[in-house]
Amino acid sequence: MASSEIETALHAARALILADLTARDVAEAEVVSMVEKAVTHRRWWLEQWPDGTDFVLGLLAQDVQDALLEAYGRWPLCTACAAEGDPHALGVEPELGPEPHWVCGKNGIVVAPVGQLT
Repeated sequence: MASSEIETALHAARALILADLTARDVAEAEVVSMVEKAVTHRRWWLEQWPDGTDFVLGLLAQDVQDALLEAYGRWPLCTACAAEGDPHALGVEPELGPEPHWVCGKNGIVVAPVGQLT
């Protein structure tokens, strides 16, 4: 796979992750730096496995989610169950597959495709 195809996949994934961060009001400079670090890691990963472009969005979402958990706490919080008083994060499904989406693991509710949180 050409380097330009890898960069296109990474830039598209980055934009969708930033859209979700912005939608949930957490796109601060430190968080954007975490996204950039994850993109750099996934660039290397795609260079090793170029057929992984269909999976990079979900993996990048999980990378950012893990980085935020270590630094700030759970993200993104589930808004579908917010009234129940037990704040919990959404998960990415499929864990390794195309067209990833945010899912409430507690109730199995699909909340939004990655990149389309509100």
